[in-house]
Amino acid sequence: MSMVGVFLWIFHFSDTDRYMGKYTVVLIQSVVVYMDFKTYDVIMYLVFVLVNLVNLLSQVHYLNCIRVLLLHPIINGAHSAISLQTRNVFIKYTATNLTKVKIVLNTYVTMFSEYCQEKFEVEPVTVVHSDGCTSIYPDPSITNMKVDLSNISGSIGVSLPEQEVPFLLEFIHLLKKMQLQTEESLSQSGKYNIIVSIPPTRSDILHPHDVMEGVAITYGYNNIPKSKPKCLTKGGRQPLNKFSDKIRAETQLAGYLKALTWILCSHEENFSMLKQVDLGNAISVANPCSSEFQVVRNSLMSGLLKTLKHNKDHAKPIKIFEVGDVVIIDESNDVGAANNRRLAALYCNVYSGFEEIMGLVERIMTIMGSLKLHLKLTEFFPNRQCSISFKVKKIGNFGIVHPEVLSEFKIQDPCSFLEIDIPSVL
Repeated sequence: MSMVGVFLWIFHFSDTDRYMGKYTVVLIQSVVVYMDFKTYDVIMYLVFVLVNLVNLLSQVHYLNCIRVLLLHPIINGAHSAISLQTRNVFIKYTATNLTKVKIVLNTYVTMFSEYCQEKFEVEPVTVVHSDGCTSIYPDPSITNMKVDLSNISGSIGVSLPEQEVPFLLEFIHLLKKMQLQTEESLSQSGKYNIIVSIPPTRSDILHPHDVMEGVAITYGYNNIPKSKPKCLTKGGRQPLNKFSDKIRAETQLAGYLKALTWILCSHEENFSMLKQVDLGNAISVANPCSSEFQVVRNSLMSGLLKTLKHNKDHAKPIKIFEVGDVVIIDESNDVGAANNRRLAALYCNVYSGFEEIMGLVERIMTIMGSLKLHLKLTEFFPNRQCSISFKVKKIGNFGIVHPEVLSEFKIQDPCSFLEIDIPSVL
C-alpha cells in the first residue's frame, strides 16, 4: 500500500468512527507535506502540536489521556536504516511503566554499545517532562547489594568452615563467573560479608536470594551434599481454604448460586455508589487500563450488585453469593496490604427478603455462638440492618440494601445483603 493510501485509510477510519468522526477536519489540517528535492517523493507526516493535543485527547472517549504524545515512525525505510556508514544511532522507547522501560533501555543500550567504534560509548539524553522536571537517560548506574556469607551457605546447604577467608574467596570467584563483581567486607560482629555490584544488564537480581541462586548454579547443584530434612512436615490444605469450601457448600445448600467477580473495581463503585466516603483505606491502581479497574475492592457488595444488574431479568427470587478476597491496608505487612477472605450473599425479590438473609446467617452461625447487634450503616436501609459478632468481635453485617444504592446500579427490586469476615471465626 502506498503512503497516500495509508493516510486515506486513516482519514476514512476517522471519518466513519463514531468518536473520531468530528475530528477528521483536525486530522486533515494537521498533515504536513514535505518534498524531498533529491527524489521528489512526497512524504506525509501527521504532526500534532502538544498544546492543542491536550484539548483534543481530553474530549475523545477512548483516548482519555492528557500530556501524552507519541509519534510512531510512520516510514520505516532506507532513510532510517543502519548501515556500515552509520555513525550515530538514536534509541527511543515508549511505555506506560517507567521501571520496565528503563530496564529495556539499559539492556538494549549496553548490548548495542559493545559494537561502537569506541566500546561502550553512550551519549545520554536529557528528557524534559511536562511538569518541568528533567531526567537523564539511560541510567547505567551500578547498584551495590550487601549479602551475608552465612546466609548464602546456609540456603544452599554448604557448611561454612571455620576458616571463612578461603570460603569467601571461592564465593567471590563463583560470582565472577556469573559476571558479578564482588568485594569482601567485615561486619561489626566479625562476620564476613560480600558486596555485590549489580550492573544495569542484570535487572533480574532483586534480592540476596538471587545472588544465592547464582552461587548455587556456578557451584553446581550436583556438588551440593545431599542431606535428610531436619524436620518432617505433612502436606495438607490450608485451614482458611478448607473452611471457605465448607461455607460455600452450606450456602449452596441454602439455594444460592455462586458468583465470581473481579477483585478490581472503579472508584465510584467502591465508594460513592455504595454511599461510602473515601477515607483513604482503598488501594489505588497506578495507570489503570480501564476506568472499571481503578481500585482494589474492600467489599464484595459492589461486585454482587453488578452481577445482579446484568441478570435482573431472570426469574425471581435471585439468590447469589461469593466467597472471595478483599484487600485492606495493613502497615504491619511488608507490602503494606493484606488479603481478607469474606462471604457475601445477595437476595433479590419483589420483597426485601430480610428474613431469607437472616435464615442464611443463622445457618452459618449456628455452632459459632454469635451475637447480633444493631448498627447504622449508610449502604443499608435504616432500622433494617444488623451486625454479626463472634466471641465479642464484630465479623460482619447484613440488612436491606438502601434504595439509593440500588438506583445507582439500576436495580428496581428490593434486595438484602450479607457480608461476613471468614478468618475472624477460625
